Amino acid sequence: MYDCILVPTDGSREVERALEYAFELARTHDATIRSLYVVNAAGYGGLPMETALDGVSDALRDEGRAAVDRVEELAPADVTVETKVLDGAPSQVIVEEADPAECDLIVMGTHGRGGIDRLLLGSVTERVVRRASVPVLTVQVDPDEVDDRSEEPRLAAE
Repeated sequence: MYDCILVPTDGSREVERALEYAFELARTHDATIRSLYVVNAAGYGGLPMETALDGVSDALRDEGRAAVDRVEELAPADVTVETKVLDGAPSQVIVEEADPAECDLIVMGTHGRGGIDRLLLGSVTERVVRRASVPVLTVQVDPDEVDDRSEEPRLAAE
């Protein structure tokens, strides 16, 4: 059913909960995991010097490389992982990368913000869910539960 599962990462430990689901699905369907980090340097465009922007961009790329390398480290030996670090608006790049010709499923963590937090901060996951042409599996990744989670992954509704 799935040949390629796209798993965007921001490098946080919370994303590891979503990875558990992705790895299990990859095993079940003999699918490849494509780990993606999106460098969103647009917010740094107002810096006064071009060299400062280059330095920030390099730092963000290094952070991205570390994030996708961590996915490779966590992957079970029987799961193939490909990695990409791309530039752009995160939700747009994720949707484009998951074009049906590339990936069959997106697995993303969601921090579960609601109300005014979601209104003010927006949600990359929500924008991806609304725009993606492939199914999106969202996994609740509450930072307070990262250290307390059980051995078996559970759906947020459980």
